[in-house]
Amino acid sequence: MSSSDPQAPSSVTSVALGVCGGIAAYKAVEVLRGLQRAGCTVRVAMTKRACEFVQPLTFRALSGGHVIVDDYAPDNPDPIAHITFSQTVDLLVIAPATANIIAKFANGVADDFLTSTYLACTAPVLIAPAMNTTMWEHPATQRNLRQLRADGVHFVEPDAGEMACGTIGPGRLSEPERIVKAALEILARAPVARDLAGERFLITVGATREEIDPVRFISNRSSGKMGFALAEAALKRGAAVTVVSGVTTIEPPLGVRVVKALSADDMLKAVASEGGTASVFIGATAIADYRPAQRSQQKIKKSNESITLTLERTPDVLSQVAASRANGMLVVGFAAETENVLDNAREKLRSKKLDAIVANDVSRADSGFDAATNKITIITNKDSVELPLMSKQDAADQILDVIVALRQ
Repeated sequence: MSSSDPQAPSSVTSVALGVCGGIAAYKAVEVLRGLQRAGCTVRVAMTKRACEFVQPLTFRALSGGHVIVDDYAPDNPDPIAHITFSQTVDLLVIAPATANIIAKFANGVADDFLTSTYLACTAPVLIAPAMNTTMWEHPATQRNLRQLRADGVHFVEPDAGEMACGTIGPGRLSEPERIVKAALEILARAPVARDLAGERFLITVGATREEIDPVRFISNRSSGKMGFALAEAALKRGAAVTVVSGVTTIEPPLGVRVVKALSADDMLKAVASEGGTASVFIGATAIADYRPAQRSQQKIKKSNESITLTLERTPDVLSQVAASRANGMLVVGFAAETENVLDNAREKLRSKKLDAIVANDVSRADSGFDAATNKITIITNKDSVELPLMSKQDAADQILDVIVALRQ
């Protein structure tokens, strides 16, 4: 591990490692060693099927502690091991996690030591799945993953590649170094405050499309990364989250309810339908400001040297939400600008009667559309906070902090 990798806290950190029955079980040895090199003490539990691939003696020799497979076994030194094992650690890591164990976790089944440990665990949980591609993509597995993500479980997504069965696709256990890195990042974080519990967020995300003809449209470069980062962060902080999504280049976070909306009109209808119970609205969508006044029913042929399109304004979704809000709803907008960024954002805040607006200069290569980072200024009617360049995940938490302050 390089010196730039996240480090475990300076105090002694205890990690529980759960190993399940799959061909990738041998890689759990490297996960154990990586955690130890970072200064963690590691305690190991295995399912009975995991012992078919790697013997408990291997983990016992490396960890220096008893490896629990069956808490009813005569050699188990702790009669209530699933309680003391799970509630005296700082993190529970499951690697590899089979489709079977994921299904049990998602449905609250506790029929062996590892599943009982999961239900009794008070620490964060990190799961690294590993299974055949068809099993990974099966609707039942994806449903179980969504449930666990909604329950607050962290995941290291599996890699794509050739697996032992010869299948090529997603499902292969991620590399041990990546699993260790994710574990250390979780250990380094402060506990997530549940300061948005009871709030109901409605967030618009991505880009809209306005059709010119059956094959062409007007759109923009919005990827949805910032909106989905907000949705994921709000969910982790206790809010119920619904996303009205236009076109995006990434998948929505698990646990977030998604309503699709392709055009500005679709977006307006979806927001009107979903907004009645929302307590916070965030307009992070880049809605096309103009659309063709008339859509051609047939593909426009390349027969003329030039064509003229007459455009008309699309509905202003953000203004309409702010004007029709009820029950103390907070309304937050975004101002993606290329010049006079703060002045234009303040005018948008005033004219649309918003509670806050997030201004960012989208002419920068490292900020705004498509980028993984953002440099934003959060403006309210009382003050403004200019933030340095940071990841969109960190920017999302900064925006939510302002929302919490506005609510208070």
